[in-house]
Amino acid sequence: MKPFMDKDFLLSTETAKTLYHDYAAKVPIIDYHCHINPQEIAEDRHFDTITQVWLGGDHYKWRQMRSNGVDEKFVTGDATDLEKFEKWAATLQKAIGNPLYHWSHLELQRYFNIFEPLTKNNADEIFEECNKKLQGEGMSVRDLIKKSNVETICTTDDPIDSLEWHAKIKEDPTFDVNVYPAWRPDKAMNIEKPEYLDYLAKLSEVSGVKIDSFASLKEALKVRLAYFNERGCSVSDHALNYVMYKPATEEEIEAIFAKRARGEEISLMEELQFKTAFMLFVGKEYHRLNWVMQLHYGTKRDNNEFRYKQLGADTGFDCINTESSSAEMANFLNALNSSDQLPKTIIYSLNPVDNAAIGTVLGCFQDSTAVGKIQQGSAWWFNDNKTGMIEQMTSLANLSLLSNFVGMLTDSRSFLSYTRHEYFRRILCDLIGGWVENGEYPNDMEFLGQMVQDISYYNTKRYFGF
Repeated sequence: MKPFMDKDFLLSTETAKTLYHDYAAKVPIIDYHCHINPQEIAEDRHFDTITQVWLGGDHYKWRQMRSNGVDEKFVTGDATDLEKFEKWAATLQKAIGNPLYHWSHLELQRYFNIFEPLTKNNADEIFEECNKKLQGEGMSVRDLIKKSNVETICTTDDPIDSLEWHAKIKEDPTFDVNVYPAWRPDKAMNIEKPEYLDYLAKLSEVSGVKIDSFASLKEALKVRLAYFNERGCSVSDHALNYVMYKPATEEEIEAIFAKRARGEEISLMEELQFKTAFMLFVGKEYHRLNWVMQLHYGTKRDNNEFRYKQLGADTGFDCINTESSSAEMANFLNALNSSDQLPKTIIYSLNPVDNAAIGTVLGCFQDSTAVGKIQQGSAWWFNDNKTGMIEQMTSLANLSLLSNFVGMLTDSRSFLSYTRHEYFRRILCDLIGGWVENGEYPNDMEFLGQMVQDISYYNTKRYFGF
């Protein structure tokens, strides 16, 4: 029997062990998509309790606590930090086979030097030990980032954001980790939302452009794109419920915008036509600026209206949307490519059924302008587990070039989540090591070692230009 989560955790062959320990583990982390708060980095926040850093805003854990029958008081309510931690410990003990079990214990090991499994019986003791260490030296937000060997972070930022905290971080000579903004214009695109016109008023104010048409909306976005670009942004990200490609004429789009500006409801087809025009516009702008476009789709969000009204968005009530269409996504990319304005693009689907379809779409648009210009993103959200990662990388290897993959990201709000990169790297090395030891690939350790370092770090650095 193998020891519990020892140094060779998830590494089942000697080749895998060599690849991980001698190569993958040694390269830095580039976290090119996350949801951490740049203000907390700028102010170098110190956490009072492990509950704050572990459970605050973590809807992955919240879902599992609810699945264990935990009352909402102990999830997002007014229970004490100790009470919430105790409920999480009791839940975690039941989470065999769940990535949260592995992530949580990797975090306890790497940041708190606790190798004992967390259970309901030792929860109070571990809570106190973690809190004591959080009050000591080397456990502030910046310390955690540095301890994790993080080189670059890209946050997620709305077009109206001032980016003031990014500026403060950049101007601080005591912190040498790159923290860049990433452009997330969902609120400018989601024309169907009740708050859309209020958002446009804010965008008008910060851009200095009166938005009274789709044409003026595009001008306002160009102003903000330039603002972000001047401050180091080179990455965009889009959260799409499903892939849509419903082209319309310029006159039709202006009519849809005018209808919404009058406060009238628009049809689903009009919404999709508007969003298609929006995405075609920003896609061309990304190409002009040499930015990377990230497309996250296949999500049905806030699928519990009762809880959404109580708690709001991003509280753990999302699920897979099966309405995604790789054919429409291919049409969208083709429309940009037809005018030679297709930017570097990373495609993520929440539905694992889309893996093979995405793999075939990639090959339609690769060219010499960038190695692996069109990427399949890492296993995302509900697929961010051992099985999901293996399936995504195996499919990518089957249909494209795994060697050119840009690897892992955290997509997290927690400063302890960098162990997810370790989790990914161990699975990567075990997958490749298994192929080698099964005689499916030569045991050329120099090339293999470079390959896993490329996937873990260098491909990302080259692709984004960091």
